[in-house]
Amino acid sequence: MSTTRLMILGLVNWMEPVHGYDVRRELLSWNADKWAKIQPGSIYHALKKMTEEGLLEAVATEQVGARPERTTYKITVRGKDAFENMLREQWWEIQTGSDPFTAAFAFLPALPRKEAVAALRHRGRMLTVTTQGLRDMIATGRTDITKPVHVQWMFELWIARAEGEIVWCERVAELIESGVSYMTGTSAEVDEEAGWKAYRDKVADV
Repeated sequence: MSTTRLMILGLVNWMEPVHGYDVRRELLSWNADKWAKIQPGSIYHALKKMTEEGLLEAVATEQVGARPERTTYKITVRGKDAFENMLREQWWEIQTGSDPFTAAFAFLPALPRKEAVAALRHRGRMLTVTTQGLRDMIATGRTDITKPVHVQWMFELWIARAEGEIVWCERVAELIESGVSYMTGTSAEVDEEAGWKAYRDKVADV
């Protein structure tokens, strides 16, 4: 499921009839380019694509003075169904997102132990700074974060997730520092694969 499609359909459903420019402005005011990874340049393309698919309908195109033409959109019955299906899919199902750190952590044995420990603790410190920044923004009553109230709850969710990862970073750093073997429980055949053996040899003297 595309987060961009979900959010555009939701906004058109909420604000219709609405110009593409206003959809883009609203998404950027929510900072959706950061937390939802919505690229501003993809918004107009998505509007056009979903219009071609029958999820949206272009109801008017107008031009004021020398400004570029603006198309006004509304959502179709098919679009409403698609939005509600995507919305409920995200509410009721657990989706495992792509995390570059997880991909890198899969190759933990490639790093010297001391570097892995330092990197995990550094990650924990960065997350601590981030969560404190979010708390400070909530405490100051910034309206783009605290209103409506469910937006604040969303920020609190990010804080809770980060706090869990901070604890995890320190716990795993301690395990690595203590010398816990990365290969515990693997079969001899897997343990002797050339690639992993190279990693194991690399960290053996650390």
